[in-house]
Amino acid sequence: MSDWLTVSEGDAPLVVAFPHVGTQLADVGSQFRSEWLARRDADWWVDELYAFAAEMRATLVSTRISRSVIDVNRDPSGASLYPGQATTELCPTTTFDGEPLYAGEVPDEAEATRRRTLWFDPYHAALQAQIDRLRTAHGRVVLYDAHSIRSHVPRLFDGELPQFNIGTNGGVTCDPALASAVEAICIASGESHVLDGRFRGGWTTRHYGQPEKGVHAIQMELAIRGYMDEPETPSEANWPPAVDPARAFAITQTLSQIMKAARAFALQEA
Repeated sequence: MSDWLTVSEGDAPLVVAFPHVGTQLADVGSQFRSEWLARRDADWWVDELYAFAAEMRATLVSTRISRSVIDVNRDPSGASLYPGQATTELCPTTTFDGEPLYAGEVPDEAEATRRRTLWFDPYHAALQAQIDRLRTAHGRVVLYDAHSIRSHVPRLFDGELPQFNIGTNGGVTCDPALASAVEAICIASGESHVLDGRFRGGWTTRHYGQPEKGVHAIQMELAIRGYMDEPETPSEANWPPAVDPARAFAITQTLSQIMKAARAFALQEA
């Protein structure tokens, strides 16, 4: 659709969203203290990891704008998704580790509104349009919000993050049968997992997930060690690492099973 917003339409009742794979800093790159820091917390290579979903005729929606410019998975009102816990804002002012992103003034309300108009609103308009399109043909649609993060981010969580972090906002955003099916596949993989742990689903999952209206939303936050090497201390010299093909193959097998289960649920084949 544009140089920063990509929509690949499929006819299966499954939408896969990629809100954090972007690294474009648009017209605000010079304002950041470090362009590398402004890109570091991207969900590296996640859209490539899920490339197989297009062959399943899923619809893929992704933004190339960096989450440091505007985070399309945050509440546009500015309300925290995780009250009392460390997080980043709609227009983040720090990295995940708490390092300041800006050399000078941080975005004010007018600038946040400008960025929302340019990038947040069109991304969600595209996502809503795809959900509406598929709802006309199917009784159910599954919105799968795809993410990844470093395994160790002490400011955000203690210890090592489980490999698979399933988010349904405490069972609110999708039918329990869908969450159970996804969890069962994660268990069978032999890797660690948690359902509604530290990451219970961002604004996308919470906003669109309306099971009573036929839209079932679920978030998957992957620990990136599942598909690439993680240096103990990320730096410009070692980050981001390349995808490890062997690891990626293994985790993709699990993710493919999850996608198939989500599609089957939406088609009421499960």
